[in-house]
Amino acid sequence: MLRKLIFLAFLTIFTALIAPCIGSVVYSPVVAFEKNIDSWIFVNIRIPRVLMGLVVGSSLAVAGVVMQCIFKNPLAEPYILGVSTGAGLGALLGFVLGLFYLTPALAFVSATLTVALVYNLARIRGFFTTESLLLAGIAVNFFLYALEWLILVKTNAHMILGWLVGYLGNVEWCDVRVASLAIIPCFCSFMFSKHLNALLLGEEQAFYLGIDVKRVLKILIALATLATSTTVAFVGIIGFVGLMIPHIARGFVGEDNRFLIPASALIGATFLAWTDALARILNVPVGIITMLCGGPFFIYVMKRYAKRL
Repeated sequence: MLRKLIFLAFLTIFTALIAPCIGSVVYSPVVAFEKNIDSWIFVNIRIPRVLMGLVVGSSLAVAGVVMQCIFKNPLAEPYILGVSTGAGLGALLGFVLGLFYLTPALAFVSATLTVALVYNLARIRGFFTTESLLLAGIAVNFFLYALEWLILVKTNAHMILGWLVGYLGNVEWCDVRVASLAIIPCFCSFMFSKHLNALLLGEEQAFYLGIDVKRVLKILIALATLATSTTVAFVGIIGFVGLMIPHIARGFVGEDNRFLIPASALIGATFLAWTDALARILNVPVGIITMLCGGPFFIYVMKRYAKRL
């Protein structure tokens, strides 16, 4: 198993070195050491964009693993609790109010508050279940989605449509540095890998194994929310990465979260970096590419796990 993780690590490193060279214009790596406009584009646009893709891909993949374990549902993904619609609403308000530089901060705060709202709505007599959490997330998602489109229709904020489908093209070095903080909740999620393994057996069995289920669920939801909202705040809503990658990683390393989480992080990083390279060639937002991949994959997973749904 360790050999597989080492292979994935080398593949990710290879991607980080080669992906910046690929796009509508192909560059040689040596251009980074020259002093011309191509060098500036390579260093200040291509490299930050690829690094952001690596961070976002790994964060969404790890958050997807956590959500699928929490809900014990193969179709669960990081946006299930309203992170995407919450972030979209915050970003949309930033665009409408002309607070362009505050858009990432507004998206992050809005996403975090949305999940907090979902959690409180799901509480029944002071407690919550994964079922009530899921239903509250669906309800809030629909409400905020309608609110976003109401604002879009009533204002001239159509420039944000690219952000709403996920776009890495406007990334700068400072964005990469801040978004890299998402690695922290991803690493913390890995530290809870044994707890996630126990949760796969069911909440009752996990309780008998000595796990404080409610406390662990709260922590894991908070970690997945932080990882997702931190990255979504900068690049928008990139769909299906958190759904697809955990399943691909399971086929590679199995169900054990001690190996599944790092494998998902590495595969997610590699996947998004290469899909964004394709998006650069086609000159489209990367979210469109991931949705084209994710739609058929969603149907495949639904058919495969039909008896569990």
